[in-house]
Amino acid sequence: MAEQQKTVTFIITRQDSPDSPPYEETFEIPYRPNLNVISALMEIRRNPVTADGKKTTPVTWEMSCLEEVCGACSMVINGKPRQSCSAIVDQLEQPIRLAPMTTFPVVRDLMVDRSRMFDSLKKVKAWIPIDGTYDLGPGPRMPENKRQWAYELSKCMTCGVCLEACPNVNSDSDFIGPAPLSQVRLFNAHPTGEMNRAERLEAIMGDGGLANCGNSQNCVQACPKGIPLTTSIAALNREATMQMFRNFFGSDYN
Repeated sequence: MAEQQKTVTFIITRQDSPDSPPYEETFEIPYRPNLNVISALMEIRRNPVTADGKKTTPVTWEMSCLEEVCGACSMVINGKPRQSCSAIVDQLEQPIRLAPMTTFPVVRDLMVDRSRMFDSLKKVKAWIPIDGTYDLGPGPRMPENKRQWAYELSKCMTCGVCLEACPNVNSDSDFIGPAPLSQVRLFNAHPTGEMNRAERLEAIMGDGGLANCGNSQNCVQACPKGIPLTTSIAALNREATMQMFRNFFGSDYN
């Protein structure tokens, strides 16, 4: 008698449009060693038939790099926000439950609109504003000890996992979240980016900024890149306090 083929079961929360109600569908696919969640979703997309034999539409999700660099494939896997490209089926409890992140509006199925996070990055000017119309020559070098911790902050891939894990980021709050705050510290540390230091600090001193952080520390535990987000927030609290005194006493205050 032939041995029954081993299968993997997925229970996926689906949503046909931003305004339609969510529902669940169960899928079974053949087991393969070292299968990751994205490979499983590709298998389901190739043959979109539920476990009870019902033909359905292919599951929608986002992906790009497939190597935990782009951050696009974030979703909630077995109750925890993480990257689906690095989620190995062999290491997950079955049935494997997939759902979209709840912090962001659902576009369709597992795809969400992360505009909230990108708008926050615009608010804090998370870039180095230089005039690229002519060659400025080599910029100032960053000291090695500063470069080492700044590199850790630069690993952020705007995946949104830290915002999903943070209890203070929700539809009732304007809190910009840990990732944009950490980027303020990164770009303020840059020798050229430092010229907009005060502007970035003032952007996080008002509504939705530092004061909205509840210090739950969920973000640093959830971050797939191990970025010291809470360390950045603590450092920014000190810098924002100094900026408040500068604003009060004038630019000569140190």
